[in-house]
Amino acid sequence: MSGQLPALAVTPDARHGVTVAARDLATAAEAATGRRLTVASGTLLGEHPPERAHLHFTDRLWAGSPEEAAALVERIAARTALTVTLHDVPQASDGPRNLPRRTDCYARVAAVARGVVVNSRHEAAHLAEVGIVPRALGVVPLPVTPAPAGVVPANDHRDVAVLGFFYPGKGHAEVVDAMAAGTRFTVLGGPSAGHEADLRAFTERAEARGVTVEVTGYVPEDDLIARCRAVTVPVVAHRHFSASGSLATWIAAGRRPLVVESRYTREMASLRPGTVHLVPAGELAAALADPGPTWLAEDAVTRPHLDDTAAAYLRWWTGDVTW
Repeated sequence: MSGQLPALAVTPDARHGVTVAARDLATAAEAATGRRLTVASGTLLGEHPPERAHLHFTDRLWAGSPEEAAALVERIAARTALTVTLHDVPQASDGPRNLPRRTDCYARVAAVARGVVVNSRHEAAHLAEVGIVPRALGVVPLPVTPAPAGVVPANDHRDVAVLGFFYPGKGHAEVVDAMAAGTRFTVLGGPSAGHEADLRAFTERAEARGVTVEVTGYVPEDDLIARCRAVTVPVVAHRHFSASGSLATWIAAGRRPLVVESRYTREMASLRPGTVHLVPAGELAAALADPGPTWLAEDAVTRPHLDDTAAAYLRWWTGDVTW
């Protein structure tokens, strides 16, 4: 096995969820194999690139445009045998201008990779629907890493919260539209790069409806679980899903969020029984008014955990990929 394992590239933006996913996988794979596998992503274009490498890709993390990001990965693949995990797969919420650009970008990345991993069957189906057919395709769900039990922080007001970067399509607007006047909404995070004005406009619109908005800004990793536990009603309401690190974080914190029903969220509900409360999009207002239990029951299934994820990747690299 050991000779077939790639170096695991980790990007430098420590606040980005894709960087966190790459770092956590590398740490778990090293623990499972006893080998040093982690490399800085810059090594892939350095003087001595590894013979094999795996990187986690979303275009905005690697370059300023989809075209530049695809070209960069093509340069890497010309120097090292490459496998890739695709995050944030192109979807309708990218809009009529960016959807074709991002789809072409992801097709170019898949074309030069020895294999591609996605985090759900939903994403695998989506790639097929747009004609992207990798040489080897793996489906490895994002892991949940349950946090140790702790005291639930005090919260002096009832609030509804969406976790993660703010950007149009993440579901913030849909949640606020379903909330009653006089309630409170928490953006548990800050704006995604380039969406600062969108966040200001959202806040003004919400407050005009009588919904008070708190924006926490970036929440340090050490504080994240406590902030998730302090929320009254956790919600995941993306307009279009690929895979959701925020959903995994809610579950890790012991929460059972309200989740707007979609092909992806139905898959996640089946994967981890008892961890989500599926809500049809048209029934969000009623669910917010009467959310039911928002904490995991003892029999909720939180696996796959990080060690399961690492094991799945190790099997894929050594069994399915032709290096």
